[in-house]
Amino acid sequence: MKKIIIILSTLLLTECSNHMVKVGKRCTPLADNGTYEKSFVWLVNKDNIRSFDKKINKKNCEMNGEKI
Repeated sequence: MKKIIIILSTLLLTECSNHMVKVGKRCTPLADNGTYEKSFVWLVNKDNIRSFDKKINKKNCEMNGEKI
């Protein structure tokens, strides 16, 4: 229950700022050393929203071997 309240609070607070919340499983591309990042909640600067969707997306999760 605490996790849900924290996530909802984060969503409400960040919508009033210069950031946007993206919800859903997304991954970064695989790095040279074989590592990547994945998350269900991403905080994104509104100025970088277009480049974010190109770099961090669900397609990368599939390419990294993650199940969607």
